[in-house]
Amino acid sequence: MSTPAGTPGNTPPAGAPDYAVVVPTLGRPSLDACLRALADAEGPRPRRVVVVDDRPLQDCTPPAVRVPEELRGTVEIVPGCAAGPAAARNAGWRAADEEWIAFLDDDVVPGPTWAADLAADLAAAGPRTAGVQGRVSVPLPTDRRPTDWERVTAGLADARWITADMAYRRAALEEVGGFDERFPRAFREDADLALRLLDAGWTLTTGGRRTEHPVRPADRWVSVRTQAGNADDVLMNRLHGRDWWGRAGAPRGRLPRHLAVTAAGLAAPVLAAAGRPRAAAACAGLWLAGTAEFALARILPGPRTREEVTTMAATSVLVPPAATAHWLRGLLRHRRARPWTAAPPPPPPPAPAAGPRRERAHAA
Repeated sequence: MSTPAGTPGNTPPAGAPDYAVVVPTLGRPSLDACLRALADAEGPRPRRVVVVDDRPLQDCTPPAVRVPEELRGTVEIVPGCAAGPAAARNAGWRAADEEWIAFLDDDVVPGPTWAADLAADLAAAGPRTAGVQGRVSVPLPTDRRPTDWERVTAGLADARWITADMAYRRAALEEVGGFDERFPRAFREDADLALRLLDAGWTLTTGGRRTEHPVRPADRWVSVRTQAGNADDVLMNRLHGRDWWGRAGAPRGRLPRHLAVTAAGLAAPVLAAAGRPRAAAACAGLWLAGTAEFALARILPGPRTREEVTTMAATSVLVPPAATAHWLRGLLRHRRARPWTAAPPPPPPPAPAAGPRRERAHAA
């Protein structure tokens, strides 16, 4: 059995990249598969793997992580304080001192040659290359059409600079202060960091390494909950201007239509109560037509099972007002937003006694 990188008796090959891997986690079982794939990947292993435990603060139990034998002595678990993925990633890269930080999500599976391909990606990076993105694929069912949630997840394969697999140079992260912790979800915090790095004169590239991002299980209301990202889009507008969509290669989405449909739905009963039945009927018709169009746009590409059709019909009524409410909340919360200024990191703890690193986890 090979010796883990970064432990006594293991000398990295000449020219091997000096890199750490940071994985924020909420304790999902998929983390085990991610670490297992990382251990099995051909190529130079990371000198350090920082798992950031971002579970709710009231859960004080050690995360049930099974660390592969090949990574023992390399894995460290640090607290994320349930502050969200942006803050968790900041805690992770600040806990490492390697030149490159490779961020992975806890539900991805690095490819069989991921480490070797990462080494090639980093070796090809120029001195002003801040980050190198991996190539993410999303496996979809082959025996039926994908559901709405599966199609949404599949969009990650074409997204720019997503931290599902993104390696950043430590010096670049330090220069811009890392991730903006005002982004509380795994949404837009990666695009914001990338745009700030580009504005600072760094470049970003795409490498050759490959990572698989399986579709996570989700309940039928997931599309309603994800509308919270509309508040984050408001923050992006405040920080980067309204042209950030094109610079980040991000799809504009349906927010203008959601606003119109919601306004029509709210106006109909108000106009009816005011004794204007024709105007109320017109607004009700606009709401119904907009809702039906949205539902059909989601139903027709999918498997059209009874469960999927029912889910799309119900959520297509709820998504527009949810998107509108979160957009208004973002306007209120971020009306005075200023560029991100990271607080200075806390001083490092005293150096531990000599010996291998310890991890609060179970060995496989």
